[in-house]
Formats: sequence, C-alpha cells, structure tokens
Amino acid sequence: MNDITVTQDDVNSLSFHLKKDAESAGYYLNPDTGFTQDLVKGLIINEHRYSYPSCPCRLASGVKEKDIDIICPCDYRDSDINEYGSCYCALYVSQAVSQGKKKVGPIPERRLPANQKTKVHKVIPKTEILATLSYPVWRCRVCGYLCARQEPPDICPICKATKERFERFI
Repeated sequence: MNDITVTQDDVNSLSFHLKKDAESAGYYLNPDTGFTQDLVKGLIINEHRYSYPSCPCRLASGVKEKDIDIICPCDYRDSDINEYGSCYCALYVSQAVSQGKKKVGPIPERRLPANQKTKVHKVIPKTEILATLSYPVWRCRVCGYLCARQEPPDICPICKATKERFERFI
C-alpha cells in the first residue's frame, strides 16, 4: 500500500469545514488543537484508504455499507455528546467541554459487534401509520432527524450527513 501524505494545509482545510459544520449543529471541535489535528489527519487518511472518512478511533472494514455507521460524523455522536460531553473519539464536544467546564472521560463503545447488529424499533402497526401518511418517513441515522417525502434529502439540514445516511423509518 502506498504511503499517504497528509499536508498541514489538508488538515487545516478539513478542520475549518468540520468546525463550521459542528457549530452549525450546536457542537464544537475538541479544544485540544494537537489532538484534534491528529484525528482530522486520521479522517483524511481513512478517506484515502477507503473512499470514505471512517472514524479514526474504530476499525473500518473497508466496505462502506458495513461501515456506514462509523462514517464521520458517526451515528453515535449525538448520543455520546448528550451523555458524556464528547463523541467516542472526542473530535466533537459539547459547549461545556469546549469551554473547559467539563473534562472528556472514557466513553463506552455503542457500536455492536458485526454479528450482533440489529435494529430495534418500537412496533406500531404499519396499517395505522400508513393510512395517515402520503409519503415515506426517512430518518437520519446520525442525528435522528425525520422527514416525510418521496426520497431522503441530499444533505441532512440538522447535522449535514449525506443522503446515504438516511434509512426508511416508516
């Protein structure tokens, strides 16, 4: 495998875009600049390796469909930040962490092993729901945003996740 060269300009450029997207969703990048730059470099390397920016703190399979939940921002980011103040790799943090009012600590892995991956949804009779809807409902797997339309949006208006991160909810 060829060595992947990541320049400081590459890191600065992606950091700028990540910061802008994070803040538009109410999050912040980790204030530890060196730590954050290492994570951003890992995202760039994974983008070159796999053609998608998988979380640098998790093992990617190299198969996008299997790793869709760990493409940054991962499906677990919002839950981790709400409960612990940062996402699993601590790239994204809450305002309290960003301002130094709270420290980042260990976060348990929410991702189930591949052999245990199942989706759990509350069971509601589809006939009841479908009778009242004229469009399918799409759910963003990253932030939980719901929308009713023929196709999911190209970009989530809340967290900026791409269309492929949506799943049919109903």
